[in-house]
Amino acid sequence: MSSLTQRSSGLVQRRGAAAAEREKGPVGEDDHEPRREDQEDDDAADSKETRLTLMEEVLLLGLKDREGYTSFWNDCISSGLRGCMLIELALRGRLQLEACGMRRKSLLARKVICKSDAPTGDVLLDEALKHIKETQPPETVQSWIELLSGETWNPLKLHYQLRNVRERLAKNLVEKGVLTTEKQNFLLFDMTTHPLTNNNIKQRLIKKVQEAVLDKWVNDPHRMDKRLLALIFLAHSSDVLENAFAPLLDDQYDLAMKRVRQLLDLEPEGESMKANANELLWAVVAAFTK
Repeated sequence: MSSLTQRSSGLVQRRGAAAAEREKGPVGEDDHEPRREDQEDDDAADSKETRLTLMEEVLLLGLKDREGYTSFWNDCISSGLRGCMLIELALRGRLQLEACGMRRKSLLARKVICKSDAPTGDVLLDEALKHIKETQPPETVQSWIELLSGETWNPLKLHYQLRNVRERLAKNLVEKGVLTTEKQNFLLFDMTTHPLTNNNIKQRLIKKVQEAVLDKWVNDPHRMDKRLLALIFLAHSSDVLENAFAPLLDDQYDLAMKRVRQLLDLEPEGESMKANANELLWAVVAAFTK
């Protein structure tokens, strides 16, 4: 990659609270209560972050902060968001791959099975889960990404397409206080946009992605949080991962991209056979990296 213009800031700055506490050294009884309050603030921030689904996190990385829409040239995010749905449902215990017989099938040849049809509380996820549950015979991961995206030549399967996904996800983020809603005029038409209104949540998301491949890099995908691992893979597949690395200095950027490439070079078939691996997660990875 050609040399980049040095960016003005490095990693999103950590809060100074933790560093300040370390400098204080041992504390007395009177100091315990403020520290507990600081911890509660951090927990509250973390709880807000974990409320976001994989789809919402990928969309948030792709949205322009002020303009409130994704790049018009990004034709990857649609299928990437459908991959996020499959992984989100798998991580929530709703989906899994069919069991292997004596003759082991490849990840992309195995069908997606509904493990539980309990509602998730998310309309998009429940809509996708309903399609998968009611479809017989079952379809593969690759087929479901295409069907949910509407990328099929079979007119009898067009009803599987999930429509207005980006707009519906953006409205979810509006309800969660992350985005707002505006109307913008583009000469020939008006478009609803969703500019960023809560920068703290997006900055925590960017920090989380950056630290996963820099300060907190573990060099083993199975020691990483599954949701964070999936976020890195799907953000890359959706062509929005670059946005999380844009604030980095050149040497940090090069190191981050090198480690992302290490993840992308992994063999999904082999990784899915390791202990505690989520097979459907690796099947989605295989669908985007094959």
